[in-house]
Amino acid sequence: MNIPIFTQNPTQPVEIQDRTVSEIIDAMQYTGFQGRKLAESVKAWENMLKEENVTIFMGLSGAMVPAGMRKVITYLIENRLIDCLVSTGANIFHDCHEALGLKHYVGSHMANDEKLFEHGVDRIYDVFAHEEEFRDTDHFVADFAKRHDGQHYSSREFIRLLGKEISERGDKRSIIASAYEHDVPIFIPALCDSSIGIGLTIARRYGCNVNIDQIKDVDEITQMVELSENTGVIYVGGGVPKNFIQQTEVVASIMGHDVTGHEYAIQYTTDVPHWGGLSGCTFDEAVSWGKVAKEAKKVQVFVDATVALPIVGHALHEKIKEMNRNVPSFKWEDNGTNIFFRTV
Repeated sequence: MNIPIFTQNPTQPVEIQDRTVSEIIDAMQYTGFQGRKLAESVKAWENMLKEENVTIFMGLSGAMVPAGMRKVITYLIENRLIDCLVSTGANIFHDCHEALGLKHYVGSHMANDEKLFEHGVDRIYDVFAHEEEFRDTDHFVADFAKRHDGQHYSSREFIRLLGKEISERGDKRSIIASAYEHDVPIFIPALCDSSIGIGLTIARRYGCNVNIDQIKDVDEITQMVELSENTGVIYVGGGVPKNFIQQTEVVASIMGHDVTGHEYAIQYTTDVPHWGGLSGCTFDEAVSWGKVAKEAKKVQVFVDATVALPIVGHALHEKIKEMNRNVPSFKWEDNGTNIFFRTV
């Protein structure tokens, strides 16, 4: 009997047994739906790490730090599973908040929000925080900014300086401090839309003006793509971080560089494409823009990132123990105008 080409690979049920997280993920490669997609994302990420001369960009949106994902991202930076982080300002603010010894708290989505307001408690779904403690961090950012009055920075430059401050005064195993320590640039393309922006506004009201040049951000991250032989992208959610990374290929092309789109693309999202928003749009759609290469390894996993990140992080931790990756290193002159690239 001739077996059609479509039915040569039977699914394999996952059996319960003693095994590691990475072994569970490997078994899920032969299941279906988002379980298989999660396994495929780990394989694609592992392949990126094994391939020579790939710069890996991560886009981080959503309230991942309040939700407890902070140390996962820190691990990715410390072990150079990513080479550049593009984040919402909120995630980095919340990271600074915890790095300074302040906390987020286990709460409930069923709480009475009027009562929370009366007690000065902010709610992020089922996570609580003290508003006064947030304001303490706002003023920490403002006081830091006051020491840089009149300076002109990209968000990468400003966050690197803030990371140095956190490294010296707070938790070195925070996202912002580990990025400083391991030379992983952090871009925040919508910095004003966050409590870091609030801190900078407080400083401005007191007569201190730190100019954050967001167009310089576009130029700097595009230079990273232009100097990279290959690029891969990993998106946690979508929004501004996703498009900010996506558009680097378009900008590089407009500037005359021979680019064909990101060669690897992974996304963990709960959004869907049929509403037309970027957060849920497929990588196939991105091919039409030249943002993702037509032959790229593309994996989108429709899953809550707070479920995916700990599993994926542990699986990669087990798989890469013996890996000796040549990581890209990008160095800017003090004025940010020139960028140098090498692998280490």
